[in-house]
Amino acid sequence: MFLVPILFASSLLAQNSKLDLNRIYTDNEFRMERFGPSQWLEQGQAYTTLEPSITRKRARDIIRYEIASKTRTPLVTAEQLTPKGKNPLSISSYSWSSDEQQLLIFTNTARVWRANTRGDYWLFNRKDNSLRQLGVDKPESSLMFTKFSPAGNQVAYVSRNNIYVEDIGSGKTRALTQDGSTSLINGTFDWAYEEEFSCRDGFRWSPNGAMIAYWQVDASEIGNFYIINNTDSNYAELIPVQYPKVGVSPSACRLKTVDIGTGKIVDIAIPGDPKENYLPRMQWIDDQRILVQQLNRKQNHYHLWIANPKTGTATLVYEEKSETWIDIDHPDPTSAFEVFDLHVVENGQAVMRLSERGDWRQLYKIPLNGNKVELVTPGEYDIARLYWVAPDGSYAYINASPENPTQRFLHRVDLGSKGKLTRLTPAKLGGIHNYNISPNGRYAIHQYSNVTTPNQTALIEVSNHKLVKPLIRNKAYQAKVETLDWPSVEFFQVTTADGVGMDGRMLKPHNFDPSKKYPVLFHVYGEPWGQTAVDRWLSLFDVYLTQQGYVIITMDNRGTPSLKGKEWRKSIYRKIGVVNSRDQAMAAQEVLKWSFVDPERIAVWGWSGGGSMTLNLLFRYPEIYKTGMSVAPVANQLYYDNIYQERYMGLPSENEEDFIEGSPITYAKNLEGNLLLVHGTGDDNVHYQNAEALINELILHNKQFQVMPYPNRSHGIREGENTSRHLYTLLSSYLMRNVPAGHKP
Repeated sequence: MFLVPILFASSLLAQNSKLDLNRIYTDNEFRMERFGPSQWLEQGQAYTTLEPSITRKRARDIIRYEIASKTRTPLVTAEQLTPKGKNPLSISSYSWSSDEQQLLIFTNTARVWRANTRGDYWLFNRKDNSLRQLGVDKPESSLMFTKFSPAGNQVAYVSRNNIYVEDIGSGKTRALTQDGSTSLINGTFDWAYEEEFSCRDGFRWSPNGAMIAYWQVDASEIGNFYIINNTDSNYAELIPVQYPKVGVSPSACRLKTVDIGTGKIVDIAIPGDPKENYLPRMQWIDDQRILVQQLNRKQNHYHLWIANPKTGTATLVYEEKSETWIDIDHPDPTSAFEVFDLHVVENGQAVMRLSERGDWRQLYKIPLNGNKVELVTPGEYDIARLYWVAPDGSYAYINASPENPTQRFLHRVDLGSKGKLTRLTPAKLGGIHNYNISPNGRYAIHQYSNVTTPNQTALIEVSNHKLVKPLIRNKAYQAKVETLDWPSVEFFQVTTADGVGMDGRMLKPHNFDPSKKYPVLFHVYGEPWGQTAVDRWLSLFDVYLTQQGYVIITMDNRGTPSLKGKEWRKSIYRKIGVVNSRDQAMAAQEVLKWSFVDPERIAVWGWSGGGSMTLNLLFRYPEIYKTGMSVAPVANQLYYDNIYQERYMGLPSENEEDFIEGSPITYAKNLEGNLLLVHGTGDDNVHYQNAEALINELILHNKQFQVMPYPNRSHGIREGENTSRHLYTLLSSYLMRNVPAGHKP
């Protein structure tokens, strides 16, 4: 084991102020500034962003910045975005036409599943200063993904699962599809595709604007899972969610094109049963070719197709197989819930794809004529994210961290036989770094944080990482937190009895005394979609708990998306709940050997997959963990959705015993310590069914525990006034009651 202490150095620490939950969750005292949303203009020579209006309170202007000349120009003001007799439009997002003379404003938004993707769209014309609402004949807040045509003379959007095109000059609207319904979905996706493939926007304009390619999802054979709303009326309301459980065939998914002029619809003939294969990505290469990515249901067989948009014929150009699973987009702290197209190079003759064909996640060039695939970044390290590829294919900008998987840095990599890797993020900057690189590859919006630095945003030149302009520094926020008793942070590595080396992060109380013994709270996740022991800004809830006298530790087990090679990540295949919980428990046993750890005061908590991990640890290793707080857990893996669970566990028709072995409910009879179970009854992701099934199993074995249902709250348990404060008060109170805070001799 080695420790790397990180101290929050500031003269203001002497003030020794304390946090409380009101300050965190009610008073909005600690609010960080955010940049954007921003849009690149002129291939990256300029950008626009939102800034507070100088004339209208609680409204924002759109400001244009010319990078070379450093010119600031108010491009569209809140005054101009004020409908007659109304308040200025509240801008959730915006987009420009290709000539930058027309502006789309997304406002009055509503949540669909995870994100607010429904709303109203307004069109502002800079030429005549006109403002009008689009889709006025459609229901309020029903438009989705409105986009300009390449020429800027039309817009297309989805409303109630049909695609429409509206002529900007005349205002006339035409339906491009007419068969949309609650179960036949055009231009967007069902619950599972959105949650597990990040698919939301389901149509694409062709480069010449003559056609639109779109997804059609047929969920008619997917069963409804009913969420029960007991509180908003005298009689309970049943809310149906089309949700494919493990073992259920997916929604049938097809790709189609529609000719804007004639309305002719063509089916793209991708081989394979549409109910046993996924089509998670599709992009235009040029007006004659559509690139389609396909995965089989087990997600271990990948196909890349080139489709003709006019005839619908498809040609296979690449195939990949795996004994475990193949990722479409690789989960990483820098890229969660984003959709990335493949980078097209060599004038449309090849694409770049990150793949784990070898022992590491590296970049491969795939010729679209079926020729031999080429590894263009030979190296024994993982690429976390591909940002940008030079048009001639000679080099690329990537995110990686070959020496330290708890961090992420920008690198330039030469795409040749040697694959030279050059770090561009300055050595003095640790942490998790993310980049929005301009289309021309010259500039980037750089965002980062680490355990001593809250979120920072700056405009940089990419090639040398030279600062052009700071955008967000969060100085007021940092000054505020520097008045607090701040924990020391230490990164460590621990090797388990099984020989597994795990990265960890530990927060120690201010004025920590190594001669005393402290209670430890393990914060866990441990599944393939999250890495927790990373060098990023801290949760104020964790800081609050350290001020009460707790040591907070998080560790990343095998199976998490750490940059440790394919074997590390894929070793969890068919073993979720088994390999990851054992790694955590064996690492905790090593931690318990440390002199300052009180083995009688050990607690664990987590959310979602971390909630499942908490249950598995509490039930499987009761000799280690005395108290657990499990929020929104999957208690039975057979209750979760098919895309996620089958990706990592296989099909229950082939290995149902693995699902049972990995499920916490199987071991509920072993509960010895204290359990708090928390779940939102309106959770459309991990259904409240999991909580009730686990409750029944615990009752069967006469196990005593506590449960807190949050009525109508979803997976994030944030809806409703005072919910967050109540939840974190509940968690901290339960912890303090069962695991006394503070050090002991």
